[in-house]
Amino acid sequence: MIFSIYIINKAGGLVYNKDYSEGLSKLTSNEYLVLAGTFHGVHAITSKISPVPGSSGIEMLETDTFRIHCFQTLTGTKFLLVADPQQPSIDMTMKKIYEIYSDYTVKNPFQNPEMPIRSEQFDVHLRGQQQQPL
Repeated sequence: MIFSIYIINKAGGLVYNKDYSEGLSKLTSNEYLVLAGTFHGVHAITSKISPVPGSSGIEMLETDTFRIHCFQTLTGTKFLLVADPQQPSIDMTMKKIYEIYSDYTVKNPFQNPEMPIRSEQFDVHLRGQQQQPL
């Protein structure tokens, strides 16, 4: 089960968030922004302190009840996926989310990559992705 999706621009600003689980506590707008900025900072620090040269930072945080998966594009945009620890095929899911992002935001001449994503088609296709079994 996918709980939430967050997209963070290269400056650390939250440009998209969507919760898919009814049981999640709702955060305020400010809390979502703090979450994005904090993750962006921790991601940057972990890429610097990694013992492996060329590390891109945190790729996954795991707890007993959820996992946070991070995919960073070459442009610095980060996709965070909060999922059940037993969720299979996270890499395939991340790839499909990135394809939807590319099709409905990057290719949209009216969408600035640093600004919040306000695309109904993007939302519809993401929602359809969440309902498909992997």
